[in-house]
Formats: sequence, C-alpha cells, structure tokens
Amino acid sequence: MNNPAELNWGILGAARVNERLLPAIAEATNSKLIAIASRRPGAAAETLAKYAPADCEAIAMDNPDSLLETPEIQAVYLPMANREHAEWALKAIAHGKHVLCEKPMALALSDIEAIEAAARQYKVTVMEGFMYCFHPQHARVRELLASGIIGDIRSVRASYSFMMRPARLYRLAEPIARGGGAMWDIGCYAIHTVRQFFDHDPVAVSALAKLTETGADTACSGVMDFGGGCYGQFDFSFERARRCEYEITGTLGGLKCHTVWQLPNDVPVITWWTEAGQQCEERLPPANHFRLEIEHFSDCVLNNQPPLLTFADAKSNCRVINAILQSITSGQTVKII
Repeated sequence: MNNPAELNWGILGAARVNERLLPAIAEATNSKLIAIASRRPGAAAETLAKYAPADCEAIAMDNPDSLLETPEIQAVYLPMANREHAEWALKAIAHGKHVLCEKPMALALSDIEAIEAAARQYKVTVMEGFMYCFHPQHARVRELLASGIIGDIRSVRASYSFMMRPARLYRLAEPIARGGGAMWDIGCYAIHTVRQFFDHDPVAVSALAKLTETGADTACSGVMDFGGGCYGQFDFSFERARRCEYEITGTLGGLKCHTVWQLPNDVPVITWWTEAGQQCEERLPPANHFRLEIEHFSDCVLNNQPPLLTFADAKSNCRVINAILQSITSGQTVKII
C-alpha cells in the first residue's frame, strides 16, 4: 500500500546523474524509491548496487515500460538521453505518473507544449529538473538583491565548464539538433541561471560556438540582450577547467556565487562588494540540492501544489536556447519574439 506521507518513485534510466539522484530519492523524508529501470541488461541492478543506501528496498528492471506499468509507482525521474525526454515524459504521463524530467525537458518548444497539454489532461505534475534552484544559497542571493545593496541589476554572467573525459565522449556523438554537445548538457544551466535574475525574457541573443564533425558543440559564448542596457553573458565548455559560477553586477556593487553545482558536504561561498567600499564573504551551511528538489516535488504532488519551476519557465528556456542555436548557425543576432 502507498504511504500517504510518501511519494513512490521510479527512475527511468541508469544515467550517471544517479550517483547523486538515486540516494537523494531514497533518503528524502517524503519519498520512497520503488524501482529503477534501464534498457541495458544489468545496468539498473548495477546502478542500485553502486549508489543505493544499504536500507533501500528498490528493485531493478530491464524494461522501462514495465516500470511505467507498475501501479505502486506514482512518480518517475527521467534521466534518459536528451532527445528521448519528450517521448518518455509523454509515455509516463499517459500511465498517470507524475514526472520530474532531467533538464532539458525537451529540445523543441512544441514538445514542451505537448507535455504541458498531456499533464493537464491526465492531471499530473511535471517539472524540469534544474536541481541547483533548490539550494539555499540562491535564496540568500535573492535576499541580498532584494535588500538593494548592489542596486539595480545591469548584467549577469554565468560560466559552466569541465574538461571532457573519454568516458563522456558519447555526449558528442549526436549533433545539437538531436541533443548532443555542450548546449543541452551544461549550456542550459547557463541560460537558465542568467534568466532567473531578470523579470522578463531577453529580446535578442548573439552567440559563437565551436562545433565538432558530428555537429555537436564543445564550447559556446554569447550575450542575451534584456533591453534597457541590461545584458546576460554566458559561456560554457567541455574544454576548460571546471567552473560553475555566476556573477551579478548592479548600479551600486556586485555579487558572486562561487559554486553552483554543490556537493552535499560542500560549504557554499557568496561574496559581494559595493561602490562604497564594502567587501563581504559569506559561508553558508552545506545542503543537498538533489534531495531538496525531490522533497519539493514530492510535497507538491502530495499536497496538490504547483512546483517552483513551471512550464512557462521551461518554455522560455527552450525558446532562448533555440534562438542561440539559430545565432550560432547564422552568425547573426537573433531577435526573440
């Protein structure tokens, strides 16, 4: 029987994100992991053995469809290949499952609209999985911004990168149009991060990228124009040392979040400064943003509340990303309507 205080979860895929995700579901206060499924024989069992806590009673399946057909499972996390997110989200929704979809929710705006319509039809909750949003350090950033200490925001810069290891070269096997490359892997974080600090979408974008023979991007830099002299700069790469930071500059000072991808025991650091000469470094308590994301989503389902990250947010991010890809291809600034 289902525990009304817990949401029963299944995981559709044995992706690497399970290193952080699987224990987060198993350890969340209002969640229970029932099963993980993968089409690769033995992969789900191997993932469970490697990452599940000792007291986890979840089972492994070699057929994702079997997981969706399990009545006990109420929600699924979907970390399959980027180009498969829309297909499997729609399958899960049709089985009456709530869906927390690893970013990106889909590669095309029309697919997100189809997922939104299906979620409405089947009365299920769906959210795009930008786990970083649930770390308390970003709430502290918003407190500082709301205090007016750095004035009005004029620019936001987001930088995400790591050196690609041989084991992850599969990310470059597909062109951007099929979800391959850096944009859909880490670039979507950069775009999403910048957008969070403006109250409207950009009006135009311009970007340059390095492409492989397969049509995947390995590095990209660009600018989002939010109008009125406000800009968002982004850069991301598979060919640079690890960075996951953002910096906000206002009319009176600036603020920096030094590490966005926090591990559970990391100590978050925020620094800020002002034109008046103030300099401050804040060190915050560690937190597990994967676990907080799972608890948030489970709470939304159990208590019939809307999730923090909306369909409108997912559609905006997808719209901006595709405009950036158009700019890369055309070599022109692309206006967003």
